[in-house]
Amino acid sequence: MDTIWTLCRKYTDLSDEEIRIIENTSAILQPLANLEDADIFIDCPQRDGDAIVVAEAKPEDVPSSYKNSVVGLLAKAENEPAVARTFRLGVGTKQMKATTQENGSTIQSVEPIRHGSRIIGVLIREKRVDEQHLVSERIHFSQKSYENIANVLTRMVSENNWLTECIDEALVMVDRSGVVTFCNSLARELYQNLGYVEDLLGQTYENIRLIDQEEPPEEVSGYSFVETTVGRHVLNIKRVQLNAPGMAFALIIRDETWRREQEKALILKSVAIKEIHHRVKNNLQTIASLLRLQMRRTDSEETRQVLGESMNRILSIASTHELLAQSGVDEVMIGEVITNIKNNTMRYFSNPNCLVTITLEGDDFKVDSDVATSVAIIINELLQNSLKYAFTGRDTGLITITVKKGQLYSSIQVSDNGSGFDVHSTERNRLGLSIVQTLVKDKLRGTLTIESGTWGTCASFDFKNQTIEADVVT
Repeated sequence: MDTIWTLCRKYTDLSDEEIRIIENTSAILQPLANLEDADIFIDCPQRDGDAIVVAEAKPEDVPSSYKNSVVGLLAKAENEPAVARTFRLGVGTKQMKATTQENGSTIQSVEPIRHGSRIIGVLIREKRVDEQHLVSERIHFSQKSYENIANVLTRMVSENNWLTECIDEALVMVDRSGVVTFCNSLARELYQNLGYVEDLLGQTYENIRLIDQEEPPEEVSGYSFVETTVGRHVLNIKRVQLNAPGMAFALIIRDETWRREQEKALILKSVAIKEIHHRVKNNLQTIASLLRLQMRRTDSEETRQVLGESMNRILSIASTHELLAQSGVDEVMIGEVITNIKNNTMRYFSNPNCLVTITLEGDDFKVDSDVATSVAIIINELLQNSLKYAFTGRDTGLITITVKKGQLYSSIQVSDNGSGFDVHSTERNRLGLSIVQTLVKDKLRGTLTIESGTWGTCASFDFKNQTIEADVVT
């Protein structure tokens, strides 16, 4: 029950009375789960429009669809359309497919939980779905052992011709005289796509052969495999020797064209992402160079300081784009981002009269470019403040950056053992703190906390994992 109150107060705008309604409803979840032989959940709407799981119950007599608890995790509309529909329309939703955070498949029925005219949550019933019923009903010969394929093919054709239409590959059979005596509909469709006009049946194998006879595939125990290109089509061709009377061999052909095109598209996308981030980095470094020139031309110490801070902010973003350019994907390890910022900040703001050590500890995980850029600027501002103000009159100092990955929100803490300051004072760099507060709230959808005293200063902020990449749950 404490979990419901904690989650609702932190992530929703439900009133105490509405949270009590959710709490009372959760008391019936386990009996419902046992009665329905289903997983039962309560989701509540977050402030930003997503939903969060606040309570769950798993059936005791049948297997659950979940290995782990999902309380405290997100429900996204693209994975759980029934939940999104009920929140949006305020009506129950029956029997819709959903995807769990463990990449499982379930069938959801959803009912709204109301307080007056307001929907404060949804009650979800999930039935486990046998994955065999969700995938294609076709048979995949590629998943069977080579020794069994010939026997299966022979029995299919001689006893159950309809089964050949359940095969997920094109199937062609050739007799000992070299004539095609059988083909399924996928084979007819494939050969039509390749440009063949006539029906395959009755044609000689020489007329439909797709590989060069002078370079036959290597054969092992009556089985051979080769990949070839015919026009724009990429084909995997298996040849299986048959032991049936009058039959010579069978061809099992899979068209891999679409998959190969997707692989090429991913490679091109990776190259494009690298180039974009590389250009952004170069442009930002050019701007930083202009600011550096401007710093050298001014006699005002205050102006130099402002320009230096602005230059460092720009370089923080540039260093993040440099990491993204190296990775080739729109993600980067958060540890690399923070390490880069730590090194840059020390380079530009270290005090030669005070030896300050900056340590990084905790978890390391991937974040996308938006999160990485925001975190880079925030860490830069917090480190600058500590280096400029925390260790005045000191010979040494310590700054610790701690990263903690959570299920829903992750957090970063920057703490120093300096002299501390009045958090409510207006004398400190209010622009830097204003930047930090804006980024945490608007970009990261998190919260910022700053505590300070004679023991030092600790600034911590959290940010939403699913802003990065969502394995979405109910």
